[in-house]
Amino acid sequence: MRDVLLGLLAIAVGGLFCFRGYLTMRLVIPVWGAFAGFLLGAGLVGRWSGDGFLSGALAWSVGLAVAAVFGLLAYAYYEVSVVLAMAAVGFVLGASLMVGLDVRWSWAVVLGGVLAGLALAVLAVVGRLPMLLLTVLTALAGSATIVAGVMLLTGALTADDLDSTAVVSRIEDSAGWWVLYVVGVVVQVRFLDDVRRSVRAQWARDGGRQLYVRHRAAR
Repeated sequence: MRDVLLGLLAIAVGGLFCFRGYLTMRLVIPVWGAFAGFLLGAGLVGRWSGDGFLSGALAWSVGLAVAAVFGLLAYAYYEVSVVLAMAAVGFVLGASLMVGLDVRWSWAVVLGGVLAGLALAVLAVVGRLPMLLLTVLTALAGSATIVAGVMLLTGALTADDLDSTAVVSRIEDSAGWWVLYVVGVVVQVRFLDDVRRSVRAQWARDGGRQLYVRHRAAR
């Protein structure tokens, strides 16, 4: 049952991120942040207890609590939203690169993902991360999440596999991942009215608040 629930959740959140990541940024990124928070909270409990991922009521409770905190903070402030979103996307990219380079040590794969996540998060907060790059990254992460959700529903993956770095290579081996990625980019770019606008400027344009307001952030 947990694989089915997690698979349906992954498909729903991944679909939003893949096809609507830029278009409804103020809604989609907080949802993604909540999803990342849920996985983080549940994963930490699973590691601490040794019972596996989402194997008990405590894991579900902590996961939902962390999801609520991450989601609310991401909806309230730009900096929190992009840190959560870009850190999650960067982790997927970094871990994928490590696996692609045939790095088998779990600690090295995790470290590569963490460093890539931190780099993207810093770029988004202090730099002028363009909307086009956000479109590409959200389509990439969203498509991978959809594929993982489908694999959970079909039994190709289990919730316990999500604790393993091998899950990255299994998703990348799926042709559906590439198809969804390309379609996601095309769908979002069709509605991208200004590729030069920064992510921060788009957030402000949508009425979002910021912890740090840069001068002349409109463009």
